[in-house]
Amino acid sequence: MATESAATLVSGDGGPKALLRAALPGLPVVGQLPGIKKDRDATAGFALTRPPVRVERAAVEKYALLCGFPVKDTVPLTYPHMLAQPLHLAILTDPRFPVPAIGMVHLENSISQYRRIGVGETLDVRVDVGSPLPHPVGTAWQLTSTITVDGETVWESVSTYLRRGRRNPDAAWPNELIDVPPSGPVFALKADLGRRYAAVSGDYNPIHLTALTAKALGFPRQIAHGMWTKARCVAMLENRLPEAVRVDVAFKKPVFLPSAVTYGGRPAEGGYAFSLRKRGSDTLHLLGRTTAL
Repeated sequence: MATESAATLVSGDGGPKALLRAALPGLPVVGQLPGIKKDRDATAGFALTRPPVRVERAAVEKYALLCGFPVKDTVPLTYPHMLAQPLHLAILTDPRFPVPAIGMVHLENSISQYRRIGVGETLDVRVDVGSPLPHPVGTAWQLTSTITVDGETVWESVSTYLRRGRRNPDAAWPNELIDVPPSGPVFALKADLGRRYAAVSGDYNPIHLTALTAKALGFPRQIAHGMWTKARCVAMLENRLPEAVRVDVAFKKPVFLPSAVTYGGRPAEGGYAFSLRKRGSDTLHLLGRTTAL
């Protein structure tokens, strides 16, 4: 569980305005202004919360349909990430976070669902960021998202973000996920998938939107959101997962859009192992596993 300490209340608004805040620290002169300038020496963690948020049926249904989940009176396991994601961006753009948000890579995500969340419930959302961690190719930070209902923790996730930089050859970074060969089905992903996912998630990172905006940040064309790829894989297992479950994934290679990807899955000890690969290729996009809690 996240360490309970004082948390700053923010609006919880995301979208394009939040991305503008993400870009400002990298601008000459503007990036040195108070409230924008990054504290490069910061190592302490901090936490943010947003006002309580009610789970709205229309938003859940749009998300479920886009990610391949059945529409129910409870939310898909990955849906609460949408409620925490604006706080992730707020943390990454906060002057107390030592490096710019632009260029951060979502490396891993682990979700623990302790009970299903119903449509209409009101949730408290909090995100804590820890101290920097040495990674073989840079520095990583873990953001822990905690969702509670009347003080009960019902859902939690840990997202690991990487800032590439000086190599740390002595840093250990375990990867215990099982490689699973493709077994089908194939998902044909259209060029506008990133824009459609942004519309339901609020994550308008330019690398996901168009070839033009992705090229401006060093990608040959737009890429799918990592959390969409996780959600689509979890949707394949949705009717086989217990109510209390943990789902871990490691994001490997980006999924360029448009594209076709192949799912693979099989039972593993305590749950299932799964993967996502480019169709007809060895290119591995994602590895994951589920574990009953």
